[in-house]
Amino acid sequence: MPLVTTKEMFKKAYEGGYAIGAFNINNMEILQGVLRAAKAKKSPVILQCSTGAIKYAGPQMLKAMVDAAVKEAGVDVALHLDHGPDIEAVKMVIDAGFTSVMFDGSHYDYEENVAKTKEVVEYAHARGVVVEAELGVLAGVEDDVEAAEHVYTEPAQAVDFVKRTGCDSLAIAIGTSHGAFKFPPDFKPQLKFDILEEIQKQLPGFPIVLHGASAVDPDAVATCNQYGGAIKDAKGIPEEMLRKASSMAVCKINMDTDLRLAMTAAIRKVFGDTPAEFDPRKYLGAGRDAVQKVVEYKIDNILGSTDAMNK
Repeated sequence: MPLVTTKEMFKKAYEGGYAIGAFNINNMEILQGVLRAAKAKKSPVILQCSTGAIKYAGPQMLKAMVDAAVKEAGVDVALHLDHGPDIEAVKMVIDAGFTSVMFDGSHYDYEENVAKTKEVVEYAHARGVVVEAELGVLAGVEDDVEAAEHVYTEPAQAVDFVKRTGCDSLAIAIGTSHGAFKFPPDFKPQLKFDILEEIQKQLPGFPIVLHGASAVDPDAVATCNQYGGAIKDAKGIPEEMLRKASSMAVCKINMDTDLRLAMTAAIRKVFGDTPAEFDPRKYLGAGRDAVQKVVEYKIDNILGSTDAMNK
């Protein structure tokens, strides 16, 4: 199946009360793990590449791997730029064949974010590519994205932003956070569902996106640490909150850290249990299987997109 945009995906997700998983890929094993899970669960999926992944592997290499893998997936797949910093990055991946882009202008003042996002939208739409924008600021660190202070999205401003930019989806800040170390150990995460509800009320049918939504599995962290890791005070978003968001206007949920942790835990375990092993296929294969298991769990228990391809 050829790559698709997220437009029809999101329409079906909104009407069906589920969300699409957006999983960051960096190499072949993560890509295979994500798509094998999506195929097994008959779920559409979004593969996304950060600027860090593009620097690591290159847009053409990533696109070629995705094209090869998608032929066997049998589900709807979109290829998305995650946190594009400027119009140049957007142009680069559109030229490479990505079907969706995110322009992150959240670090600009409001009017500049509007102007730059509108420019990206005009360029992308002319080439059949959809655009995700961001309003509000998520604290945390992940790849090239870093912010120290959280700024919640204002519903009225979100309405104005969508109308003026023409973006196809909007990432909002309601309490999620980037990276594995999202909150202090004794902090109880709370998502601002009142903000989400108000935005949904004022923008009916419009797809909302949650970034920084990894749950940070404590078992994966424990396995990493058991086999020589030093991951302390990692804490994520409670699963029940993500399930609730998936049933509302949230049509796309970004997850990266959980895949990294699962893969690293599996590889560390191979090295720890079989220290004589030096065949990359053995430890990378274990990492790939761990990624698939995590994605299948997310589809079944958080996103609610199981069998969505049959609906």
